[in-house]
Amino acid sequence: MTESSVTQEKITKTMTIEEIFSRFPNKSQRLAQEITNAGLHCVGCQAATWETLEAGMLGHGYSEEAIEELVGLLNEVLEEKTDPTTITLTKRAAEKYRAILTEDGREGWGLRFADRAAGCSGFEYVLDYSQKASPSDRIFHSEGLEIHVEEAIVSRLIGSEIDYVDGLNGSGFKISNPNVRSACGCGKSQSY
Repeated sequence: MTESSVTQEKITKTMTIEEIFSRFPNKSQRLAQEITNAGLHCVGCQAATWETLEAGMLGHGYSEEAIEELVGLLNEVLEEKTDPTTITLTKRAAEKYRAILTEDGREGWGLRFADRAAGCSGFEYVLDYSQKASPSDRIFHSEGLEIHVEEAIVSRLIGSEIDYVDGLNGSGFKISNPNVRSACGCGKSQSY
C-alpha cells in the first residue's frame, strides 16, 4: 500500500470539539490553540460536547467562510509531519526559548522536557531550564539547543514537537506528541 493510497482522516465542521480531541489526541494542544485563536473559548473540560463545531460557530455569529477557514487550519495541523525518532523544537519555539534564556541570564542552557501526573487525562507536560544534562538524561539536539529528557520517560515523549504560538487568545509552548492516546477537552493534559 503506497502512502498516497492511505486516506488520512480529516476534521469536518460536523464534529464536536470532544470528538476532534478524542480522534486526534496526539495533536490536541495544537488543535486547541487553533480553535481558541479562531475566537472559540469553549475549548475546555466544560465544553458543550453535544454541539458540532459548525453549530457552535454559527451560534457565536461566525460565517460559513470562517467555519471553512478554521476547518482548513485544523486539517493543516493534522498534516504536519514530525520525526518519530527524536524530540524537536520548531524554529519559532527555539527563538522564543533563546529570548527567555537571554532575559533570565541563562544563555547556553538547555531545555528540560518532561511530564507529570496531573490534569483530567493523567499527564501534563513540563518545560523548564536545564543548566546541564544529568547522567540519567537522554540529550536531543534541535535548532541549536539541547533538550534534556529523563531516559525513563523518553518512550512517552519521543517524536514530540515543541512549538510556540503567540496570539491574542493566548501564548505559550505547545506540544504535539504522537504517543498520546487520549486528551482532555481543554487540550492541556493527556494519557498514553
